[in-house]
Amino acid sequence: MGLGSGKGKTILFGEHFVVYGLPALAAGISSVTTAKLTRVRSFGHTLVDNRPAMPGYKKEKYEEQKASLENILRHLNIDTTKMGFQIDLGGDLVCASGIGASAASCVAIVRSLNDEFKLGLTEEQVNEAAYEGEKGYHGTPSGLDNTASTYGGLVWFERDLGGGRPKFEKLKLKKAIHLVIASTGITASTKVVVEAVKIKKDANPKWWDEISEKYIQLVHKAKEALIQLDLPKVGELMNENHELLQELTVSCEELDNLVKVARDSGAIGAKMTGTGRGGNMISLAPDEAAAKQIAKALEKAKAPGVWLTSFGL
Repeated sequence: MGLGSGKGKTILFGEHFVVYGLPALAAGISSVTTAKLTRVRSFGHTLVDNRPAMPGYKKEKYEEQKASLENILRHLNIDTTKMGFQIDLGGDLVCASGIGASAASCVAIVRSLNDEFKLGLTEEQVNEAAYEGEKGYHGTPSGLDNTASTYGGLVWFERDLGGGRPKFEKLKLKKAIHLVIASTGITASTKVVVEAVKIKKDANPKWWDEISEKYIQLVHKAKEALIQLDLPKVGELMNENHELLQELTVSCEELDNLVKVARDSGAIGAKMTGTGRGGNMISLAPDEAAAKQIAKALEKAKAPGVWLTSFGL
């Protein structure tokens, strides 16, 4: 039997900008996806998905999930024509757009294969194999999600547009930071939304240069504020980042409504996270008690899913 796990993630700063080589800040959160690999007598491989998920998520991602597993097996040179196994997915990470569910499953699967077949993979090699799996979901992923899922903690990430290895730095914080995540219940296609942003970018190069410059200044300020645990500044910058994402037209009414509820109920800052046009939003809480208060307000606002989590240690 082979076992593995991968962390969920939240993008604090940098959705969509990261695709074009700009820096992003993401965190591997405390919720995880697990994978258990069991050998079977028949040839081939089977994936049983027992993860908790928002309605419609698994159906929407089914074909992409199959492609992802095939990519991983091909990358690791695992041939199931002469042997067989079943992989069962589980864990406490609730699958929804924007929480790194696909990356967490890829990392968990790779680690279960590594455990069962004694592949001796380093963490870097686990990350590389998970990236190949992410291609099944996203076509050309940035690599941010699988990196945060593999390494956990707070990650500064820059994609190499030349095809080389991405640059990433794991940032150390002196204490955990509390977040509240809420779902719109809408499952968005990353491929579709990323392509829509590309079309807008290509049609308005001057606008893109201007908004990119605003974002670059913002994300460097955010990095310093996080390291210094200046949460009011982090929250202020989260709010500004949400406004930039609204300009990219990747937010939506449902996300904006939940962001407002969170801010009105004590969040220091709040923004959409991930692909957008559905999926999740995140809110920054000053402490655990405030996080519970924000969560109650989001539940009262009928958010289909609300989770408390933390990152940084």
